[in-house]
Amino acid sequence: MNAAPPQRTGPGTVKAAPGPPAAPAPARPRPATARRTLLRALPLSPAVALLLLFLAGPIAYCVVIAFTDLQLTGQAEESFVGLDNFRRAFRDDAFLNAVWLTLVFTVLSSLVGQNTLGLALASLMQRASKPVRTLTGGIVVTAWVLPEVVAGFLLYAFFRREGTLNAILDWLHLPSQNWLYTLPILAVSFANVWRGTAFSMLVYSAALNEIPKEITEAAEVDGAGGWRRMWHVTLPMIRRSIATNLMLNTLQTLSVFGLIWVMTRGGPSGKSQTLPLFMYEQAFQNSLIGYGTAVALLLLLIGSLFSVVYLRLLRTEV
Repeated sequence: MNAAPPQRTGPGTVKAAPGPPAAPAPARPRPATARRTLLRALPLSPAVALLLLFLAGPIAYCVVIAFTDLQLTGQAEESFVGLDNFRRAFRDDAFLNAVWLTLVFTVLSSLVGQNTLGLALASLMQRASKPVRTLTGGIVVTAWVLPEVVAGFLLYAFFRREGTLNAILDWLHLPSQNWLYTLPILAVSFANVWRGTAFSMLVYSAALNEIPKEITEAAEVDGAGGWRRMWHVTLPMIRRSIATNLMLNTLQTLSVFGLIWVMTRGGPSGKSQTLPLFMYEQAFQNSLIGYGTAVALLLLLIGSLFSVVYLRLLRTEV
């Protein structure tokens, strides 16, 4: 760039044109500021240490094991096998069946069942009287706070051949069947819906209470019916709660083990064997720790993909 021409300010006097302002010198960090930042981070250090020890550490150890042929018994020393465990998984029809049943179980019980029923209960309880709200909320929350094993035994007694459901159907002169044998994945999906709907109901009850009544009343005055108010007013305003609830429910459903194990143990013939049960079978019944850990990492990857999708939904502005 050429320099600016000189300027004359008077007879025989030449004054150079002013150049660009000099860049300010980089500010040096003050010792007091750095010390203050360090002091603010100190209270977080125990939490960070615990996360590294009990979360990042086990995950890193599982990643190492997944690339070995480690067995539970009958092995002197494990060896590195690379991607063999993962190749074996994708060539295993039982693994592919478990992936499919895991997706079916998650969609039916979490994305459709718990989410839809929880929103419906929350909406109805807003319009119900206080005794009805108290009774309904108590019944639904009781199912949620029950231990998973206890809930599994209750639903097993409900669906078994001589159970409660068939007794009701016989009393109504309707055909009955062995639900745990003919439709096991639907039975365990219903059980998970029965047990986990309370969480969705509580989330949506809190979200619906935050909607200003003026907006709902204005939509009602404009002639919008119940379904139109729900679709055009309520759902857009609680979209963040919906995405958060879906993410938490999905991650919890992907890891369900005790409920299915008590009711069907993955049977019959693998018809209700989701990935957690398949992983348990390979690692602890077949003693293939390396293979079972590889399956666990694949399950972790599936949960991560769901989380990424829901986080993107949370960031999306409508």
